[in-house]
Amino acid sequence: MKRIALFLVVVMLLSALTLGCGQNAVEEKPKEVAQEQEVQKDNMDDKQTVLEPLSPVVKVTVGMKEVVSDGGVLIGMAKGYYKELGIEIEAVNFSTGQDMINALGAGQLDVGCTVTASGLFNAILRDIPIKIVGDKGINVKDQGYYRLMIRKDLVDEIKDFKDLRGRKLAVVGTASLDEIALDRVLNQGGMTTNDVDLQVIRSFPDIVAAMSNKSIDGGMVIEPFVAAAIDKDIADPWKDPSEYDPDAQTALLVYGKSMLDRPEVANRFMVAYVKSLRDYNDAFFKDINKDEIISILAEYSVVKEKELYEKMFPVGLDPDGYVRMKGIQMDLDWYKQRDLLKGELKAEDVVDNSYAKYAVEILGNYPK
Repeated sequence: MKRIALFLVVVMLLSALTLGCGQNAVEEKPKEVAQEQEVQKDNMDDKQTVLEPLSPVVKVTVGMKEVVSDGGVLIGMAKGYYKELGIEIEAVNFSTGQDMINALGAGQLDVGCTVTASGLFNAILRDIPIKIVGDKGINVKDQGYYRLMIRKDLVDEIKDFKDLRGRKLAVVGTASLDEIALDRVLNQGGMTTNDVDLQVIRSFPDIVAAMSNKSIDGGMVIEPFVAAAIDKDIADPWKDPSEYDPDAQTALLVYGKSMLDRPEVANRFMVAYVKSLRDYNDAFFKDINKDEIISILAEYSVVKEKELYEKMFPVGLDPDGYVRMKGIQMDLDWYKQRDLLKGELKAEDVVDNSYAKYAVEILGNYPK
């Protein structure tokens, strides 16, 4: 009996020890799981940069010509970047840049894809609420999208900037980007547009045609007409724009009053815009998903021939969306020197890079 009693005591002690160990295990397991879940939550919070879409969906009207430099809008439309953020894009075409500026100021247009012009800056001087908020075209070395072309039969005569003196050169308009760009070419030879026979020909195809029939010596031409003129042996691309206008801000994304008054819309628009610019840069400067982006641009832009994209100089588009302040200030100084501005303006008065900064904070810096 004593042996049985001793056996029972031992069994009870072992059971108690086993139960105690089990209870400790049960108490410790939830603590470990909780710690692991907390780590996972912290990691998720670090990575969470997703914006909530606007609700209800907001329609944003965008004035543009649907050219390749509008890729920041066109790619985002095709890939649903704007839609994901609760924005519906409505494209609107304008006959002139001034009509677009008037519509922006009146709140009849939300966003404008345009170029530098005295009318834009004078509108700002009249306290019309317009701001330049993003890049839509810059010069990238060896990739001059907008450039002076010289007639092919004159390349042996016009070799340097000084050889342009007295030549018959064409632009599509004066007191705007086109005359500024040509003037900066001529500045490299110590000249201005006053030192050449300046011709105004209202379309780029007509400038190419005028070189073909030898009625002009050269002209400022944009893609895809640059590629077409080279392909047809009409004109030579001559020097790269990064030689004579490296800091230029050739085209602009502009917000009107209706966007400036709605920062929640303006910021989301810019996030989708910058995301699209990065797809563009990946395609044309890193050869990532290039076929996809060419297909999108061929469908949505005015350049429909896919093979042209392999021949064209791609427009430079800042993958972070920032406006070049130096380029804007240079434009303002140019207009001021020619009495085309009705007051004093600095780049800081007309540019607001805060929307691009917001987009970069959401998306992270673009890997160079």
